[in-house]
Amino acid sequence: MNANPRKTTTVRQLGPVDITALKAAVLGIPEDVWNAENTAKPNRFEVLDATRHIVFRFVDSPRDWRHSHDRAAWQPWRGLLEPVLAQAVVDYGYERGIFPRVMLARMPAGGVIHPHIDANPAAKWPHKIHVPLTTHAGVISFFGGEERYFPPAEAVEVNNLGPHWVRNNGDTDRIHLIFEYYDADQPDPAWLEPLLAGAPR
Repeated sequence: MNANPRKTTTVRQLGPVDITALKAAVLGIPEDVWNAENTAKPNRFEVLDATRHIVFRFVDSPRDWRHSHDRAAWQPWRGLLEPVLAQAVVDYGYERGIFPRVMLARMPAGGVIHPHIDANPAAKWPHKIHVPLTTHAGVISFFGGEERYFPPAEAVEVNNLGPHWVRNNGDTDRIHLIFEYYDADQPDPAWLEPLLAGAPR
């Protein structure tokens, strides 16, 4: 299953975005809401360790990025999220761009995301994009074979199909808006139909 040739193989800087309103709202989320949303999240992977998530949109199946759904948090947050999403992806120029997965990821001080690749087929086609909302120089990410620091309010596409990890060496949490994006007008890869035909019903 070859990856989308439009995806970055390292990192791609997408430029500054205005996170002012979104960041203020995120910093106001109560701890009990973070805990409840994290308990109900669909992306439960051991490599994420103690990182908590609030998931706004998610794929229906790990095999197919073309079908996704809004979760309960999407509608109340949509007005704050959509301007940031739109600014982050403007350089792609897609007329019909889709966001199959949208979430907040809150990594605690001292936390780690263990080395891994995003192995499910639904991760092979969309761009994987991060917008740091709160971060600091002690947050080190490994993407594209290098350790990197992603500054706040700067959107970046990362290579989620190569080995990657994150380490928060500071004493404050790191919160990123993380989402996927793809062109609905791009032809599907040749491997998708046979993959789905062989899926258990």
